[in-house]
Amino acid sequence: MDISGDFDIPVSRQQVWEALNDPQVLAQCIPGCESIERESDTELRAKMKAKIGPVKARFESRILLSNVNPPQSYTISGEGKGGPVGFGKGSADVSLEENDGTTTLHYTATLQVGGKLAQIGSRLVGSAARKIADDFFGKFVEVVAQPVGSD
Repeated sequence: MDISGDFDIPVSRQQVWEALNDPQVLAQCIPGCESIERESDTELRAKMKAKIGPVKARFESRILLSNVNPPQSYTISGEGKGGPVGFGKGSADVSLEENDGTTTLHYTATLQVGGKLAQIGSRLVGSAARKIADDFFGKFVEVVAQPVGSD
């Protein structure tokens, strides 16, 4: 399944780029994130909880960054294993366009699930994925646009 979206963020493209590559910022924004750690310049490991329809699971994920073109774009891909409930994997092409001090973030993502997650239906999984993406980017905009020194 594919999802995409655009978000306007009232800061420079460089600030958005730095935030997209900051594990602490990502941990604040990923719904259900319990931890995220940088393994290398292009690899992160994360643990998160998710609820998709009637299925709740804890996922351990490996996240890779590729096609890195600072501060304009990258591809982020990952696979999360949720034990007996199955797995989720996907990738997203993310690009940043600066317009007079505001940055538009564009993303296009492809997602795939297996195991019990696949059995609950693509429609339910698709709406859950859209909600997770909207929640992530909504929180990301809020965190990144926050004035320095604010909480």
